[in-house]
Amino acid sequence: MDTPTVEGHPRILILGTLSGGYKGADGVGQMHAEYPPNTYILPVVCPSMFPEDFYLGAFERGIDAIVVMFSGSDCPYKNGADRTSEIVNKVYAKMKERGLDIRRMRLAAICTVCTTPFQKEVKRIEDILQEIGPIQPELASAPATAS
Repeated sequence: MDTPTVEGHPRILILGTLSGGYKGADGVGQMHAEYPPNTYILPVVCPSMFPEDFYLGAFERGIDAIVVMFSGSDCPYKNGADRTSEIVNKVYAKMKERGLDIRRMRLAAICTVCTTPFQKEVKRIEDILQEIGPIQPELASAPATAS
């Protein structure tokens, strides 16, 4: 099932760690500041919990960009930050193999009080998506992969 489009805007998934990115998003909401309605925020303990196929599957289901927001060293899991970086690098390699623009995925350091950096990161990924467009054309022209 495809993720519905919000007023024709590309869909952005943010994995926000409870100890960082999600609190940054919450702070933006508490300030009554705005970020686009096409931004979906998934609170997570640590992004290292998600395998590479999760990210690739999100793209295949119509998510146009993914931003992994976390504070790194505050992760409750031993080596969580290193593991997250490894996973993201593996996803980048698989995206390249499939002909997907790797700018569709970002890893950003966002702390608990980082409201302005949170907003800037959302704006940055929106600007990238304005340049490269939705993911569907890339998926349609991507080489076939073995499941």
